[in-house]
Amino acid sequence: MLLTMLSRKEKLKFMDLSLHMVAVDGAPSDLESRMLSMQIAEVGEGIALEYTFSLSQDRNETINFFKDSTVMVRNIVYLNLLRITMSDEFYNTVEHHLLEEVRDAFMIPIEKKRELMRVIYSERDLRERARRVCSR
Repeated sequence: MLLTMLSRKEKLKFMDLSLHMVAVDGAPSDLESRMLSMQIAEVGEGIALEYTFSLSQDRNETINFFKDSTVMVRNIVYLNLLRITMSDEFYNTVEHHLLEEVRDAFMIPIEKKRELMRVIYSERDLRERARRVCSR
């Protein structure tokens, strides 16, 4: 969501951070893999061809890359990390700790986190309503 607004370098670093997020609790679930595929499609074919799809050596370096980014970029990155963790039914403590580490590094207030989570819930509700309407 909104990943097209990131620069080329930001998209590449975001993909690194996404891989760290799905790998933090072991192998990615099917839903997490689907979310990654959707994000790859959103960042564009050029980025997908350029990206190596392997974890960067230093997760903190990847997080710190965004520290000096604009508030909008940090919010977009955090929003999409939230989407990954909320894509399946299991939101475990390891994911929570990584999200909090990122939130602290990005200086995102708790209220902004809640607001971003509401966006994700609204998106999920809309998708579910559309599914129900189409199934009748």
